[in-house]
Parts: sequence; structure tokens; C-alpha cells
Amino acid sequence: MNFCSLCGASVSLTVPEDDTRERHVCSRCQTIHYLNPKVVTGCIVEWEDQVLLCKRAIEPRYGLWTLPAGYMEVGESTLQAAKRETLEEANARVEVLDLYMVVNLIYVDQVYIMYRSRLLDQDFSPGRESLEVGLYMEKDIPWDLLAFPVIRETLRYYYEDKKAGQFRIRTGEISRDAQGYVFHLHT
Repeated sequence: MNFCSLCGASVSLTVPEDDTRERHVCSRCQTIHYLNPKVVTGCIVEWEDQVLLCKRAIEPRYGLWTLPAGYMEVGESTLQAAKRETLEEANARVEVLDLYMVVNLIYVDQVYIMYRSRLLDQDFSPGRESLEVGLYMEKDIPWDLLAFPVIRETLRYYYEDKKAGQFRIRTGEISRDAQGYVFHLHT
């Protein structure tokens, strides 16, 4: 950030009084600009023993597969955003069953919130952000073509819980180091 969004003056990184982190502070009006993580929310859409996947028609990761998910908008709940994103990306109507996973991606300043949901009917099709959508059994999921590590880990734990016959809320974070991505599960 270079300029204040309120008055247009330059900003500089400084630790404001009574704070512990550097923030962008306006040189003229002294407004403190907080940069916060973005919330991504979506659904693991179930239909019998299958889940709904979307092939991305947008960057990043164009042409790779993902669960329907996207950025939460101002004025909506995470649940509303998850249902909206599922409708936008797959034209799929769902009933949300429960919260499934909350994952922090500190390296990209995102928090993923994923809900288990049930597909209400098989009347779905690619939305404007998807090239294809389809229902997949676990053995048929294109694991090597999943767009994001968080989606791969969410699905991996989902199938683990499904086999155990008990779903629980999972929390954790994905970090990145020289060897790649590392998933740290807390629950």
C-alpha cells in the first residue's frame, strides 16, 4: 500500500501507539490501514458416495480441479457465501449439513472455511468460473490435478472421516517451506 484510501496522501509502515505490529499509517490524516486475511468459503458437496468438483476457468490454477469455493463478500455470512459460491461455480443448489474444516493459509493471508453439504438435485452445470463440473467417487478424483493444497487436504480428511463413519470439525494450517506445503492438523 502506497497511498491512503481516505485522503490520498502517502502512507508508511510504522507501529502505531498501543499496537505491536507495523501498519500502513497515513502521513496526513494518520488513518491506520489494517490489512487482514481474506476469507474463502465453500462446500464439500455430497451426492450419495460422490462429491462435486469444478474445473477452474479462471486463474490462478486455470484448468485444475477444486471444490466450489471463493471469497466471502461484505454483508454475508460464511454459510451464505459458501452456498453462493457453490451456486455461482456449479449452478448447484445445496443444503448445508455442518461446518467441516477451518484452515489458515498464513503464506497467502487466507482462511478457508469449508462446509459439508448435500446436493438437492442433479441439475448442476458449469458456472462462469468453471470449465466443467462433475460428481466423483473417491477413486476417480483427479488427485494430481487438484488446484490447491488446501482442497487436497480437505478431501483427504473428508474421506478419512467418511470411512470412520464420523465427521468432526477439523482445524489447522498449511504452511510452505523449501520442500513444499505442510499441513498441520489441530483436531
